[in-house]
Amino acid sequence: MNTLSDIGLIGLAVMGENLVLNMESKGFQVTVYNRTVQKVDDFLAGRAKGKKIIGAHSIEELVKSLRRPRKVMIMVKAGNAVDDMINTLIPYLEKGDIIIDGGNTHFPDTNRRTAYVESKGLLYIGTGVSGGEEGALLGPSIMPGGSKEAWPEVKPVFQAIAAKVDDGTPCCDWVGENGAGHFVKMVHNGIEYGDMQLICEAYQIMRDLLHMSAKEMHNVFREWNDGELNSYLIEITRDILDYYDSDGKPLIDKILDTAGQKGTGKWTAVTALDLGIPLTLIGEAVFSRCLSAMKDERVKASKILTGPSGNFKGDREAFLKDLMEAVYASKLVSYAQGYALMRAAAEEFGWKLNYGGIALMWRGGCIIRSVFLGKIKEAFDNDPSIANLLTDPFFRTKMDKAQNGWRNVVAEAVKNGIPVPAISSALVYYDGYRCENLPANLLQAQRDYFGAHTYERTDRPRGEFFHTNWTGRGGTTASTTYNV
Repeated sequence: MNTLSDIGLIGLAVMGENLVLNMESKGFQVTVYNRTVQKVDDFLAGRAKGKKIIGAHSIEELVKSLRRPRKVMIMVKAGNAVDDMINTLIPYLEKGDIIIDGGNTHFPDTNRRTAYVESKGLLYIGTGVSGGEEGALLGPSIMPGGSKEAWPEVKPVFQAIAAKVDDGTPCCDWVGENGAGHFVKMVHNGIEYGDMQLICEAYQIMRDLLHMSAKEMHNVFREWNDGELNSYLIEITRDILDYYDSDGKPLIDKILDTAGQKGTGKWTAVTALDLGIPLTLIGEAVFSRCLSAMKDERVKASKILTGPSGNFKGDREAFLKDLMEAVYASKLVSYAQGYALMRAAAEEFGWKLNYGGIALMWRGGCIIRSVFLGKIKEAFDNDPSIANLLTDPFFRTKMDKAQNGWRNVVAEAVKNGIPVPAISSALVYYDGYRCENLPANLLQAQRDYFGAHTYERTDRPRGEFFHTNWTGRGGTTASTTYNV
């Protein structure tokens, strides 16, 4: 082994272990540490046996084993544990050393930590890592941000272990300053929430409206994965629906319908509210998980609340084609909303995000990888200032083609009492975005009536505000005009 290691990693949970093995397989020597040091010994005696991996039983031992500038990657639970580990590391590090947070951290925390670590003369990187256990081992998508000065030092490691697309391009590049990397990972996870919800709604339509078996649904998802919907999530759904329990029955039918979440989808939705971006599909995906968690209440409600039951009488094969179009169009809306959020955040925080480059980073390794990410790159190549992906010629054509089937699916689901919050909210967003005149003129009149909040007029320049004494009992004083 080399005298000194190329990088250190703290936290030997699933992602940490697999990232270490990935790094070692690419020629890097790694020193590992875990707060429960027995995990270090077990790892060295197990999966790391015979590899260029060194175990440390203390932070001091870890740091002393690293070549300068030292690079220490933290893979611990987001929150206070990261701050505690940073403060534990700092006394042992020297100017120019680099601390890397590879967990699912909320981007404001990375903003704060970057400033704090830099104030100590050190460098900081907050990076999103997507791909789950298999991605971490074989090649994830990596989205780094923070101290730009640190990027040349970590770039060889990150781009070596990242997933590669067909032309060999690594799914990893510099995202931006401060918390930009973790922000992009957060949006990635929000889109992931949306994609998963769309697939689940398609599954429920097939199961409860078309009364299809798991094997029949498996065949549909297999066909979808061979076409425009080709993606990692469609692929694993295909496989899940063809997995059978020990009694020969589909395992999917035995899994309880309550979904968990770790917070990144919620962060995405809350950030969208803060920045005034209508991230409707992802918001519905988060709320759908919340509703699923109310299992006991739903069981009771199912006994007393009435509604239609699935009774489809049409052409099933034609409807399945409509369903594919509905999922595809809704997926495009989800990406359009996610990119609109990234654009708003870049303006708010002064980041220079490479939107096309982000699409390329998502083409391999990550959970939301799919065939049309290259088309997003092309859209930004054609028009770097494009406000919304739906207006790009490629996406506009796809939406035109899909919308008849999309509308048919939403209508049929509503008529038969099948909840499709993500698919329907995506359609509502599309119709709202293409609508020249929304009813917000009435809303503004209402606000002015009860609160003197003022309004703008269609026959006067934008930026001029007016107040009407609607009742004759009010005065001429108006409320301050502001937007939250």
